[in-house]
This record gives sequence, structure tokens and C-alpha cells, in this order.
Amino acid sequence: MEDLTITGALWDYMRRVTLREPPILQRLREETASHPQATMQISPDQGQFMALLIHLLGARRTLEIGVFTGYSSLAVALALPEDGRIIACDVHEEWTSVARRYWREAGVEKKIDLRLRPALETLDALIAAGEGGRFDFAFIDADKGNYANYFERALVLVRAGGLIAIDNVLWYGRVIDPAVTDADTLAIRAFNENLHGDERVWLSMLPVRDGLTLACKKHV
Repeated sequence: MEDLTITGALWDYMRRVTLREPPILQRLREETASHPQATMQISPDQGQFMALLIHLLGARRTLEIGVFTGYSSLAVALALPEDGRIIACDVHEEWTSVARRYWREAGVEKKIDLRLRPALETLDALIAAGEGGRFDFAFIDADKGNYANYFERALVLVRAGGLIAIDNVLWYGRVIDPAVTDADTLAIRAFNENLHGDERVWLSMLPVRDGLTLACKKHV
């Protein structure tokens, strides 16, 4: 049986019959649409899928590596219980100021600990503080050259049975074009190939928007 081709019309249908985007997320998405880097924002169906994962995991402690204007962190925060927390890593004060405004309006600001410094510094500090194995979920959506480094830290920090979600793993189709050899594409190709053989996790790559890999940490 051949794989189904998802046309634009079929995507529209799927969203019409399944998408339940809260108004505040819609407004954030629409505001971000005018941003010069708007393609960095996840899609509403991906945000809803991530929220479902949070519910399925019973997650309370999560990591976000790459915040941008805050759509993914807001979607996750809305799904977390009242005592849920996100440690959110980014380096852009301007972009995350938009995120803060929407977190505050949605009443979830207390759930999100934004750390404005290089993410590797934040992750290494958490590991050094004995936080390994204490997180339920991590979302990686930042500079592509550090994907392997972010993943290794996240794998230490999430618990056995915890989930790591990695965005942009199809990289707008460039991963299969041998003529494309820029640093980001090469990094994602190498990351995907290495993760394929990583026996520390159960693995699935989904064609959600620009490709989303789910890696579940195995019990030792």
C-alpha cells in the first residue's frame, strides 16, 4: 500500500475536524506571522500534539530548548497541571519578551522559568545540580549545529520513560538533497543518522510540519 499524500486541502480538513487552538494561542500565532523569522514558529497542530503528549506522560517537569515567541512553551504550559514547571532556554531578550507577555496574559507565567543564556550552560548547570532523571519531557528547537549536544544533555535530564521531542528533523526537505551542504543541513543529517542507531531510546520520526522526532528514554 502506498503512503497517503497529504495535500493542502487534506491538511485543511484535518485541522478543521481536530484542531482546538485556544484563542490566546491563535493570537500569538497571528502576531508572530509578521515576524521576519516567522517560520521558526511551530504549527498549531504540532502545539496541540505536544499538549497531548504532556497529558499522556502525566508530565510535571519539562525542558524547552529554544523559545522564540513562546508558542510551544505556552501550549505545553497550558497542558501542565498547576504545579507543573518548564525550564525554558533561549538567548533572545527581544523575541522572548513577546512570549512573556502571552504567558502572563494566559496566567501561566509562574510555570515557566526562562533562562536567558546559552542553553548548554543551563543544561550543564542542571546536571551539575543533580537534576538528572527529574524531567518528564524535553523539546529541542534551537540552533541545529548543537542538536547532538542538546540531545545528550536532555537524555541525562529526562527520566526513564521520559520523552524528548526534536523539531525540524526534515529541514524543509533539504535532508534528502545531496546538493545542499550548508552547516545546518549537515548537522541535522548527521543527527538523524546517529539517532537511528541509538539503542538508549525508542524512536519514531513523524512528518508533522517540518518533521518531529520522538525519542523515549529506555529503562536501564
